[in-house]
Amino acid sequence: MTTLSRRKFLQLATALGATLAWGCATVRPSSSGWRERRDLFPQGVASGDPDDNSVLLWTRRPYADGRERATLLVEVAEDPAFTRVIATAAAPVLAQADWTCRVLVGDLPPAGEYWYRFVDEEGNGSRIGRTLTAPAPDDARPSRFAFVSCQSIPEGYGNGYRRMIWEDERATPAERIGFVLHLGDFVYEVVQYPDQVKNGHRYDRKITFPIRFPKGKTVAKNRFWVPDSLDDYRVLYHAYLQDPDLQDARARWPFVCIWDNHEFSWNGWQSIQEFAGTEGWVPAQTLKVAANQAWFEFQPARVLPPGSKLDSFDAPQVVDVLVKDFDDDGLGTEPNNLAAINSLIAYRALRWGRHIDLLITDNRSFRSRDPGNHDEINPLFEGDTLGFVPEELWAQLDAGRDYAGGHPPARLVMGDRSVDNYVAKAAPQTMLGAKQKAWFLERLRGATATWKVWGNSLGTLDTRVDPQHLPPELGQWKGKGYGLSSVYDWGSMYHERAEIFDAVRDAGITGFAIVAGDRHSFWAGYAAKALPPAAFEPVGVSFVGGSLISPGMAEANEYNQKKDNNPTRGLYIAEDASGRPQCTANLMFRHGVRSALEYASSKDLQKALAVRNPELAPHLTFVDNSGHGYATVRVDADTMVTEFVCIPRPIERSATPDGGPLRYRVRHEVPLWRAGEPPRMQQTVVEGDAGLAV
Repeated sequence: MTTLSRRKFLQLATALGATLAWGCATVRPSSSGWRERRDLFPQGVASGDPDDNSVLLWTRRPYADGRERATLLVEVAEDPAFTRVIATAAAPVLAQADWTCRVLVGDLPPAGEYWYRFVDEEGNGSRIGRTLTAPAPDDARPSRFAFVSCQSIPEGYGNGYRRMIWEDERATPAERIGFVLHLGDFVYEVVQYPDQVKNGHRYDRKITFPIRFPKGKTVAKNRFWVPDSLDDYRVLYHAYLQDPDLQDARARWPFVCIWDNHEFSWNGWQSIQEFAGTEGWVPAQTLKVAANQAWFEFQPARVLPPGSKLDSFDAPQVVDVLVKDFDDDGLGTEPNNLAAINSLIAYRALRWGRHIDLLITDNRSFRSRDPGNHDEINPLFEGDTLGFVPEELWAQLDAGRDYAGGHPPARLVMGDRSVDNYVAKAAPQTMLGAKQKAWFLERLRGATATWKVWGNSLGTLDTRVDPQHLPPELGQWKGKGYGLSSVYDWGSMYHERAEIFDAVRDAGITGFAIVAGDRHSFWAGYAAKALPPAAFEPVGVSFVGGSLISPGMAEANEYNQKKDNNPTRGLYIAEDASGRPQCTANLMFRHGVRSALEYASSKDLQKALAVRNPELAPHLTFVDNSGHGYATVRVDADTMVTEFVCIPRPIERSATPDGGPLRYRVRHEVPLWRAGEPPRMQQTVVEGDAGLAV
């Protein structure tokens, strides 16, 4: 069973900044004298990144008596009563690591269920956690996991976690979740203090516990506070991990996590911050290192800090310097920038039985500058009232010098306006950066599991719209054809996305599936590099999960899309026949502007579908911009089934153990396809009402 020697495991534990606990042949009852004191372990326990013979365990036991270190005992057992303890270890907790503790438990049997707990030197114990090891790489049993994202806990409640736990506890062992894939925005560094929030609310959300940073700084014309030190980032995790639902979820399943933007900075990229109302870039190398360190301290993940120092993060010494010079892949070559973004490498792979190769990418640390975030483009949009970006304009910005086979236009044009093409000599934009992309493509081509799952913090499905079909009185569309509603994620990263999808096609890869977050909405569809009138050639399937908590488009539009003197309101929000708000943006993305406007006028879905644009979105099968909750994935040798579990807006904590009622459960079933064939997806509303999403 053992694939690594004890010495190799010790080296791995050291590299991961963890203590080693070794599984043993001798099984014995606990003798620790554990007595539960959750108040002394205020952030609970967690486990993460399991493989088929090991898993990382985590807790935090703070001390306030002036000491610099203490020692905890960790116990791992085959039963929740700890009568069959199979591993123990003494693990240090250090003030310099904010009293967090990481333990790698090795030499465990695959596909195992284990319980663990931590005990301090006085016998005070943490809560008990449950964890799992992965099935062996050749284990053919079906596998199941959940994916989640976007949990702004000051604005709501973890009812989605409560529902997930409730259902999993009642499932048969073969149908239980193996791990939770968290796709980012685990914390939100953007914080509003009471004096910054009108009436204490944002949309439907009462700000429940304003986080106060020890230092902090105000941004966006004093609208928000953000971290300005390592202690500030740590305070975020302290607060979030006291949430009972999140803490219960981390105690039930191993988590596999990747960051998105809010773990560092709102509009951050590499080690650079940008804020609305702030002139220019804010060099933030020290804060990027601090954000990485806090993430490392609070997430039990198999990630490598530089130096691989046992038990703590070895933070490089950096200074904040404006990044001015970039290489041909858009990577800032300033030494402090490179040191900061390389202070923690979070992209990695996980194998789960025969059927899952999971590849996780970091979409923030290595991405190049957004080509649309340049002052030079502003004249094109002066007077624009629609807010869409022409597809052809964005394709030119995205591809830079590679546009049209290396023949970019000299000027960028929108309607009767034009500007010099300021990216005519620039390389195409990149989300992954050269080194990570090479790793990703190599691992993707070499993946041998039935399903090759790309864990992604950003959605890959185009947010295409057809404003060329708008009535003239609603505004003048200046594009040549289709437009894009948003241009910040993979849905508009045409050049690099095509490179990845072409690699899938050329290698004859089947079972390629993308699971993503960030959009605060549920999306399902096909992974294709282009849409009609270009050739539509799907190479995989793609899903985006709704936010666990954070407000989404529908909620924002209920407040921001005023009813008076707003001719385009019907594209986004409208009332149904009973006066309830409905998210017509779902219709706009899937079926076109005519469908959205027809529903806003007639309140009749069948009439709205009768005027749909079939060329607009063959890549989409489901869109719900009002959806909150989580998604589960079940795979076997023949089929992938993704379920969207949607809950009502989580503005009050559920009073029942099941997390409250469901809005809907929708199943997307995909049979495994052969190389050269397109995937096919069948959709079923299992329970509830998905409204305008289908």
